[in-house]
Amino acid sequence: MLVITTMTNTKDKILKSALKLFSQKGYLATTTKEIAKEAQVAEVTLFRYFSSKEKLFIEVLKNQSFLPTLKELIPKIEKLNYKEALKTVAKYYLELLKRKKDLIRIMHMELFQYPMEIKSIHSKLIHDVAQTFAIYLEGEKRKGVLKEINTKYAAIAFFGLLFNLFMKKELLRRKFDVKKALETYIEIFYEGTRRRA
Repeated sequence: MLVITTMTNTKDKILKSALKLFSQKGYLATTTKEIAKEAQVAEVTLFRYFSSKEKLFIEVLKNQSFLPTLKELIPKIEKLNYKEALKTVAKYYLELLKRKKDLIRIMHMELFQYPMEIKSIHSKLIHDVAQTFAIYLEGEKRKGVLKEINTKYAAIAFFGLLFNLFMKKELLRRKFDVKKALETYIEIFYEGTRRRA
């Protein structure tokens, strides 16, 4: 038990240190030596857990995904009315983006230089979030709440709207009424997808 706990703690320390440095310097400029030093472990220890910097970065991305949060939210939002469900998902999604804004900012600057495996994982994580939300939308469609729409593309559009809002506020530092903008985005999506009586 003690060995497992120590292994978990070491892995967590490496992941936290990697997240910190990747968020500050980017994937390309950060070395495994620096991550090991930040985590207070030998570089050889880091490689016991992650065979390469690429594998470590992929694990960091997986840990920062919205997917686990969304999966926890689905049973709760299924009990809410449709508009409240949209507001709840938007709130948690935007909160996560704000917490991870340094990593997101630097990823957007470097994205086209990443190895193909990282690009593929990044795309898959985005796809999995949209797919999970699309399943929720399908359920609402079966209940007669939504009109006949392609829920896959609707889910992509929903998160696209929210990400656009995040980009403007947190990364581009545009000055505008975020609360009003969010209400408007949700209203547009709600009215565009719901079935009218």
